[in-house]
Amino acid sequence: MSPFRLLLAAAAVLVLAAGGAGWWWLAGGRGDDLLPTPPEPPRLTDAPEYERCLDMLEDDPEGARSMAESWAMEGGGEGAAHCAALAALTVGEAERAAEALERIAARSQAGIAARAAVFGQAGEAWIAAGKPLRAHAALTLALALTPDAPALLSERAMASLALDRPAEALADLERAVVGDPSAVEPWVLRASALRRLDRVGLAAESVAQALRLEPENVEAMLERGIIRQIQGDAAGARADWERVIETAPDSSAADLAAQNMALIEAGPAQR
Repeated sequence: MSPFRLLLAAAAVLVLAAGGAGWWWLAGGRGDDLLPTPPEPPRLTDAPEYERCLDMLEDDPEGARSMAESWAMEGGGEGAAHCAALAALTVGEAERAAEALERIAARSQAGIAARAAVFGQAGEAWIAAGKPLRAHAALTLALALTPDAPALLSERAMASLALDRPAEALADLERAVVGDPSAVEPWVLRASALRRLDRVGLAAESVAQALRLEPENVEAMLERGIIRQIQGDAAGARADWERVIETAPDSSAADLAAQNMALIEAGPAQR
């Protein structure tokens, strides 16, 4: 699960004690971190320069941006623009990247699937920028092109959760888990949506399915900890959060787990 998806799967955890403020903390409080690009970016062109630029993104995003800018001056077109936008996203310039990705998707002459994927990347970037309404709009455009894409449905559900629209999120997630039942993320997000709708038993079943698919998934353990706390199992909740810290000690998930334990110790939890 990418850090963009962690925004809702994990940060929604703090809804337990902070009324949703946790999403904004994670989306806005890590602006100096490098953000990995979404996996397997859609191909808008088959130019060799495009492939080289995309290959540089993970290890040298500033180099990729420089290459994209030089290539753009030589007529690189939307391939150069796309690589430059992804480089901006990777180095944490989420809003700038989101705006660029939306422009590229709207104007591109590429196929429907590629354009939908770029709108989806714009949605992820808007989520990272802390603007879920813009994310929801971009992802709705993506889904107008490819209505049954499970990953896009999950991403729009994240935006809906950030907008405190759990029923809308659940509708998308029900389709996502049918479309790709082996993907962990929609099961975790579905658990969060169900929990917010006070359907805690079904939420527990959903997060259990996520953990059957990936037993060490830290976002799922965070969510299960919340559900256990709501169900009165404080020891189980603490065990989950301690396991998150042990599994991924330097992650945002571990930070959230530690905060959840501190909040529980400080006083009665509020969903």
